[in-house]
Amino acid sequence: MKILIPTAKEMNTDLPSIEAAPLKPESQAVLDALAFYSATQLESFYKVSVEKAAEEFQNIQDLKRQTAQHYPALKLFDGLMYRHIKRDKLTEVEQAYLENHVFITSALYGVVPALSPMAPHRLDFLMKLKVAGKTLKSHWKVAYDEAMNGEDLIFSLLSSEFETVFSKEIREKMVTFKFMEDRGGQLKIHSTISKKARGAFLTALIENQVQTVEEARRLSFAGFTYREDLSQPQELVFVKEV
Repeated sequence: MKILIPTAKEMNTDLPSIEAAPLKPESQAVLDALAFYSATQLESFYKVSVEKAAEEFQNIQDLKRQTAQHYPALKLFDGLMYRHIKRDKLTEVEQAYLENHVFITSALYGVVPALSPMAPHRLDFLMKLKVAGKTLKSHWKVAYDEAMNGEDLIFSLLSSEFETVFSKEIREKMVTFKFMEDRGGQLKIHSTISKKARGAFLTALIENQVQTVEEARRLSFAGFTYREDLSQPQELVFVKEV
């Protein structure tokens, strides 16, 4: 069983660095394509400020020169979802579950174990980068599918546009999750609810050593409980009463 989570734009580099791993050929090709961009071009490419573009330009150059600092990916990313994941003071059993089952999907690194070394980067699949004439999604499709080879159960905490990097055959194996708030009978869903709930849900998976869909259905976490009436076999819905 594999659990897939996305990257995040917010990062925390105030961490002990770890040893880098050699880049995969697919990653090197993406890096080579990024390295053609000047700091000014990155400003419009990423739609960010001059300062952020300069920072990202430096990140790319550091990776090219193999001088970039690397950190465990799960701790490097620090967006709302990540801040709700249990990342410290894990028991041995929880650590093993995390290492064996949780994978991060990156437009630069591919599908990698959650604690893999990563350098700071903000690339994602919404960016219109061409790699040898291909879109990022096309470039990664084969490697992404290969990462799921032999997996019968895939829990996806990815957004739908990032799931489309995988082939239809792989997507059909995915169990997806929706998190909603019930405000006096009105069901609400928005990105803040979803991001916090994804992190809390992953924490519950880790703490409860979940291995099956049935075990996932039984979870209660951060006020959320499973709603069978709103769910489908491949999409589990959890609702929190507010």
